[in-house]
Amino acid sequence: MPVVHLLRHGHVHNPDKVLYGRLPEFRLSDAGQAMARAVADDLTARSVPVTRVVASPLLRAQQTAQPIADAYGLEIATDERLIEALNAYEGTVLQSGAKDFLHPRNWWLLRNPWKPSWGEPYTEQRDRMWAAIRDAAAANPDGDTVMVSHQLPIWVARMEFEQRRFLHDPRSRQCGLASLTSFDFRDGEPVAMSYAEPAAHIEVPK
Repeated sequence: MPVVHLLRHGHVHNPDKVLYGRLPEFRLSDAGQAMARAVADDLTARSVPVTRVVASPLLRAQQTAQPIADAYGLEIATDERLIEALNAYEGTVLQSGAKDFLHPRNWWLLRNPWKPSWGEPYTEQRDRMWAAIRDAAAANPDGDTVMVSHQLPIWVARMEFEQRRFLHDPRSRQCGLASLTSFDFRDGEPVAMSYAEPAAHIEVPK
């Protein structure tokens, strides 16, 4: 029974607090690299039969995938469908955190939180993520696949599996840095899900 593990990338070096989105140059911090190694150590310690590693094209995802690929002697495949959600705020410096989104100049972007109006529609994220997940399960029926992606696309994939509404408070997402959201497949269909945070013990800089 194949298992597809969605791995969120590790902590990113971002001292200027930029909402980096799909910007290409953002890399893992030292803590993020430690997280990636911790996930690889966890998978090998539990003898998880990983036989394929796939990652978003963004640098932070590729760097998170590398220790796992090295541990299992695998190459990293790249899948564009695993990329971060498109966001109109990309490149914005968030000096005061999430409340910066509420500035009057941004009100037009917030007009439809169900879609959402500020970025890639949830339905499009769902479709591309589940197409990638299903393809991964079909391509690797006798082993586990680790797919490194980003928080929102992973969370949308989980909400679809749990048949929940996409509209949500981002603070409620159970998708920590370097966390694993895993789907068990049977006869081509996902039948169970589990969640783990093998790198939760690693502190991130304030």
